[in-house]
Amino acid sequence: MGRLRVFSGAELCRLLGGHGFRIVRQKGSHIILQKQIPGSTVTVPVPNHREIRLGTLKSIIRQSKLSPALFEHLS
Repeated sequence: MGRLRVFSGAELCRLLGGHGFRIVRQKGSHIILQKQIPGSTVTVPVPNHREIRLGTLKSIIRQSKLSPALFEHLS
């Protein structure tokens, strides 16, 4: 995995939305996104913060089952 870029909660929701996730609800500062895949549903909570911490971002990448390359710097 290359160097991950810094995301805000809103930017991360837009990126995930572009890959099939949709917002299903929000409780406090956490936005819950879901994506239907054959046989199950993938659920990803995203904190709506100004800056997502690295460990949280890695967890979101793992839960979303998307390629880590989508979250890296474009240099």
